[in-house]
Amino acid sequence: MRRSAAAIGSAAFFVVAPGTVVGLVPWLITGWAVPGCGAAWRAVQVLGVLLIVAGLVPLMHAFTQFAKAGGTPMPLAPPEHLVVTGFNRYVRNPMYVGLLLVIIGQALLFGSLSLVLYAALVWIATASFVHWYEEPTLARQYESEYEAYRRNVRAWLPRPRPWTP
Repeated sequence: MRRSAAAIGSAAFFVVAPGTVVGLVPWLITGWAVPGCGAAWRAVQVLGVLLIVAGLVPLMHAFTQFAKAGGTPMPLAPPEHLVVTGFNRYVRNPMYVGLLLVIIGQALLFGSLSLVLYAALVWIATASFVHWYEEPTLARQYESEYEAYRRNVRAWLPRPRPWTP
């Protein structure tokens, strides 16, 4: 796939998938209403904003890495080679980790227990998808390249130092 087509496909997928998970659904749950409270609550909300930003950075960066590799994160249009650059050098699932950080940050910002429960459901869904579909598919598609990556980079907890293939 050409890089321009990969970039367009990645951008479209970004709007649809993460846009729904961290945009539309949290908005439907909270209306994005920020409660007004005292100084202690403001500190929690600032932490929430920091988590949102911290989650968006690896999420957006991972999408650009897929486009640079000539593919998309979408299972129907993967890159020719396994993407092991950027945040993927620290954790195998930086997009999912980023999504969870954004949702937890939103839960703090909006003071929403419902978003905490939603984050748990998102984690269960993504962990199940990774375990039952993504990992077996990557193992078949990228074979020894993926096995080496899987042995050296954890799925959910980042490494302290980047892995170099």
